[in-house]
Amino acid sequence: MKKLLISAITLSLLAGAATTASAAGPRDHRQDPRASHQAQQQDNRYERRAAKRFHAGRYQPPRGYQARRFHRGQQLPAAYRNRAYAVNYRTYGLQAPPRGYEYRRVGNDVVLTALASGIITAVVLDLFN
Repeated sequence: MKKLLISAITLSLLAGAATTASAAGPRDHRQDPRASHQAQQQDNRYERRAAKRFHAGRYQPPRGYQARRFHRGQQLPAAYRNRAYAVNYRTYGLQAPPRGYEYRRVGNDVVLTALASGIITAVVLDLFN
């Protein structure tokens, strides 16, 4: 009796799995271009191009550093955490930074960094000419 019950349960589970697999139809393993575009947009919300470019004073990188592009998740070197690289968000039409964050100029870009750790959370590309 026990063997009969176990085999009946197993058969019903297998039959249920087979019907759900056939009801779904054949799977297309090619990537949907819309899905990749959406994923790309989601990634780019933290790195975006500036809508308007501004003229600012000549940029002088900190001693021993060359201007380069930083990306979200990287740590901004301590030399950039100087007041000389702070950017007033109101002047350039940026959103107010959250508490504990500040905008810093790196070349022609502006990065939003955590004050305590220097981790970059957002990048505005080519804000300055």
